[in-house]
Amino acid sequence: PIPITLSAAKDQVDRLAVGQEVALVDEESGELIGSMTVREKYTIDRAHECKQVFRTTDPAHPGVANVMGQPEVNLAGPVKVFSEGRFPADYPGLYMRPAETRKAFEELGWSTVAALQLRNPMHRSHEHLAKIAVEVCDGLLIQQILGKLKPGDIPAEVRVKAVDALVQHYFVKGTCLQAGVPLEMRYGGPREALLHAVFRQNFGCSHLIVGRDHAGVGEYYGPFDAQKIFDEIPAGSLELRPLKIDVTFYCGKCDGMATGRTCPHGKEDRVAVSGTMLRKTLSEGGEVPDHFSRPEVLAILKEYYATLEEKVEVKLHKYAKGDK
Repeated sequence: PIPITLSAAKDQVDRLAVGQEVALVDEESGELIGSMTVREKYTIDRAHECKQVFRTTDPAHPGVANVMGQPEVNLAGPVKVFSEGRFPADYPGLYMRPAETRKAFEELGWSTVAALQLRNPMHRSHEHLAKIAVEVCDGLLIQQILGKLKPGDIPAEVRVKAVDALVQHYFVKGTCLQAGVPLEMRYGGPREALLHAVFRQNFGCSHLIVGRDHAGVGEYYGPFDAQKIFDEIPAGSLELRPLKIDVTFYCGKCDGMATGRTCPHGKEDRVAVSGTMLRKTLSEGGEVPDHFSRPEVLAILKEYYATLEEKVEVKLHKYAKGDK
């Protein structure tokens, strides 16, 4: 759904011969993490890639900015993996490989498992999605993104601590497993939802929760584009099935969390609950309404924001504000 590529500057590529084995080094740590036998060298059509993957070439889109900033040539060929990088050491007990999650599911007696991917702390909408999944599946895998995020996002360590508190106090024991995945967000919306589905299938999940604006950013995608794309792929392309859930919100008249399929009341009674709005309120030192997040979670997040010396402006898009 989204190409996984390795790019290099033309002057470097010109020195490489097809059939040559090259070292793959982590640019941050300098660690040798693998090698590639070069089978192909080709010039990237970056604008075409962005248009196909992200549906835009707007440089303000973080995924577009990343692709447009890559060197101009891609290398392709078989890869040998020597190291998983920093993740096993940085996240002991959280970092789990597909074989490990599959073994855990078997030990827990789960035959159907829904995956919930998080790059924000779990707020009440996430909790509502998770509990819907627990009702229809044997268990829930909550996977935290451990790779790079965008400025203003909350670090994995804080998110993990907050989710642990939520699961401990508000979920039945034995229904949830939290793990980390070394994935960087591309903010590719529908295409990225398919990529996430492939990954979660590898981890042994039978379902992927696909809510409002899955893997989206700003206003580049419609709120349910990531759900619709599963209807556009050939039948049988995936063993995993999407768990499509309508917009979730707090309804004053319902006196609780609801979706457009369960709440008959009007917009004036509904309050949008989004990770973007939660981060914006906390970063500005505002008071978070009770229906946004559980007190145990808010205490952890407030402690984190109190330690920040430099604040990053969090902008709201129309879906985060509840607009359609």
